[in-house]
Amino acid sequence: MTIKVDLGFESGGGPALVDLEELLATRLLVQGNSGSGKSHLLRRLLERSADHVQQIVIDPEGDFVTLSGPHGHIAIEAVDYAVPEIVHFARRCREHRTSVVLSLEGLEMEGQMRCAAAFLAGLFDAPREHWFPALVVVDEAQIFAPSAGAEVSEEIRRASLGAMTNLMSRGRKRGLAGIIATQRLAKLSKNVAAEASNFLMGRTFLDIDMARAADLLGMERRQAESIRDLARGTFLGLGPAISRRPVMLKIGTVETSARSSSPVLVPLPDAPSPDMRQFLFAGMDEAPPPPPAPIPRPQPAAMVLEELARLPEAVLTEEPAEPVDPEPVMVTALRAIAGDDDAAGKTTAVLFQDFQVRCRMLGLRQPPLDLAAFTRRLAAARAGIFESLDDEWAPALDAGRKVPDDMLGAFLLIARAASEGRPCPSDQELAHVYGTSSLGRARRVLSYMEERDIIVARTDLSGRRSITIPALGWTTEPTAP
Repeated sequence: MTIKVDLGFESGGGPALVDLEELLATRLLVQGNSGSGKSHLLRRLLERSADHVQQIVIDPEGDFVTLSGPHGHIAIEAVDYAVPEIVHFARRCREHRTSVVLSLEGLEMEGQMRCAAAFLAGLFDAPREHWFPALVVVDEAQIFAPSAGAEVSEEIRRASLGAMTNLMSRGRKRGLAGIIATQRLAKLSKNVAAEASNFLMGRTFLDIDMARAADLLGMERRQAESIRDLARGTFLGLGPAISRRPVMLKIGTVETSARSSSPVLVPLPDAPSPDMRQFLFAGMDEAPPPPPAPIPRPQPAAMVLEELARLPEAVLTEEPAEPVDPEPVMVTALRAIAGDDDAAGKTTAVLFQDFQVRCRMLGLRQPPLDLAAFTRRLAAARAGIFESLDDEWAPALDAGRKVPDDMLGAFLLIARAASEGRPCPSDQELAHVYGTSSLGRARRVLSYMEERDIIVARTDLSGRRSITIPALGWTTEPTAP
C-alpha cells in the first residue's frame, strides 16, 4: 500500500507529495535557519501522517506537545523523570505502538543529551517482536549529534552521538525512520547527516551551510546562492521519497500551533513619561529592613571547663533545692552542642564530657544518659530533633535500626525532611550532620544506606534528588540541582 503525504504545493502548482513507505526506508534531513519554517514543515508532516504510522518526537523546546490534543500523542515532560524511567517509556511506546512527544524543555543541554541518548537507546534495544514502523523526529539535531566537542562531558557527548548514529544508520532494520532537523548543517555530525537520502533545504545564509546544502542537493556551487533567497516556508526537496530532481516546495497550513511563536509587534504603552518613571522607581526609596539580631555563639567546652574551675567548690557541690526535670536540661545542652561549629571536629567522647558539664551547670547533677544513648541523641540533635526519641520518632528509629550510630543523624535528617514534606537534604547538610566537611563521605553514607534497602534515592534528569524510606512510606520533595 502506497501512502502519499501532502506537504503543500510544488513550484509548478501541483501538490507536494511525500511517499511515506519510501520515507520509512530512506530517512529525511531538514535544514534551515531560525525562522525558515522548519518546525512548520515537521508539524505538517506529522499531522498528515498521524493516522498512518506511529510517531515519536524528541522535542528540545516543547513545541510539539500540542499534537497531543487532536492527534492523541502522549506528551512526556522529561524534567519530571529519571533516566531508567525514560528508558522504560521508550520500550513501552514501541510495544504498544503509541505516538509520543518527549519534551526536553526545562533541561540544560547536558540533561537533554543524556535523556535523548537514553530514550533512543530504549527504542533501539526493543525486542524484535516490537519492531513496528515508526517515524522518529529529532528537532534541533545539532544538539544531540554535534560535529565538534560540545560544552558537556565527553561521556555524554559520545552516548548522544552514538544513539543518533544508530538511529540514522541501523534504525531502518528495526522499523525506525529518522527525521532530523537542524539550523546549521556545519554543526551537525557528517556521519549522521550522510545517512539521510531525502533532503528538504530551507533558507540559510552562511556560505559553509549553503555549500553543504548544495552538495547534498546535487547542485553546482554557483547555484547555492539561490538557497539564500528562499522565502519562509519554502524548501528545496530531493530524494527517493520526494523527487528524483531538486524541486521547490511551499509548505501548506497546519492544524495545531506551537506553544511558543514568533514575536509580533504590539503598540507601546501610551502612559506619560512621568507616570512610567513612577512605576519603574516605585519602592526604591524605602529603607531596607533591619538586619536580624546576631545569634549568641555557644561557648567551647574548654571555656566552660575554665569557668567551672573558677567557681567556688560550694557552688559546685550545692544540692538543688527542688528536683530538676532532666529532659529540658538535656534539650538545652544538646541545642548548644549542635549549634557549635567547632563541635563537628570533635570526637563523641569529648562532646559527651561537654554535655555532662553543661547539664551540671544547668542544675542536673547526674545526666541520665550513658555514652551510647548520648551518641544517638546527639545524632538526632544534629538532624534538628531535640525531643525524646521514644514516642514520635520510634517508627523512624525502627526503620533505621540497620544504620550505625554515627550515620543515624543523616538518616533522621532525611526522615525529618520526608515527614515534614520538605526538599531532600543536600550533600552539605548531610556532611554537617555526619560530622565531616567531605561531600564524598556524605555520598558514601547515602550509598551505604541504599545498598541495605534502608532508603531509595532517585535523581531526575534536571539533577533534583528525592529520597524514599520504604519501611515508612515517606518521600522527600525533590531538592534543587
